[in-house]
Amino acid sequence: MPTIETNPVIKIHDAWKIYQMGEVEFAALKAINLKINEGEFIVILGPSGSGKSTLMNLIGCLDVPSKGIVCLNGENISTMDESELSNIRGKTIGFIFQSFNLLPTLNVLENVLLPLEFQETDPSKARERAKKLLDIVGLADKLHNLPSQLSGGQRQRVAIARSLAVNPQIVLADEPTGNLDTKTGSYILEFLDKLHREEGKTIIIVTHDREPVKYATQVVHIKDGILEKIEHIEKQQ
Repeated sequence: MPTIETNPVIKIHDAWKIYQMGEVEFAALKAINLKINEGEFIVILGPSGSGKSTLMNLIGCLDVPSKGIVCLNGENISTMDESELSNIRGKTIGFIFQSFNLLPTLNVLENVLLPLEFQETDPSKARERAKKLLDIVGLADKLHNLPSQLSGGQRQRVAIARSLAVNPQIVLADEPTGNLDTKTGSYILEFLDKLHREEGKTIIIVTHDREPVKYATQVVHIKDGILEKIEHIEKQQ
């Protein structure tokens, strides 16, 4: 298993996310303090409406806090504009979504190529990288299929390949097994665990499901916008 570094890749200090709803303010996150070290497998666990998706958006540089600080690799993202956020997340974070978020008019290979095109990777190197990743997730024979021609599990595997395209430091998964049957969901979790163990990726899963907890090095419990408890788990070698 990879050695966990002491310097946090993500550090959140006293972060709030407040939404204005008419004349009323609603705090989706309240005074969040969290450190995530390089090479950890984090599960952020909470029921619907707990604030876990809002927290995911801060961790993934999809949003900034209303107040407080969020740092990624020591760089404060809290005051960045959308262009700066897009640049930093494009290089550092691979996203996996419950709804897959594949473009329906692009084939499997083209979907995986997208992040590489955004990073202006050499086209021949990009195709080689995309094909290699699709081979790793067992879809080398589906390069020219459209998402509509795949099963849910296959689509999620395409999404995983796409998330790894730029070799991100962090893989951030939002309910990655939510639309999958139990067997396929287990395959996806095993694959993420392998990325963690063998490649030292920092894996962060946001979920209401306890199944991913058995893979975690740290479990963050969130409810009503408050971090209730953080469990540190010694994983078996």
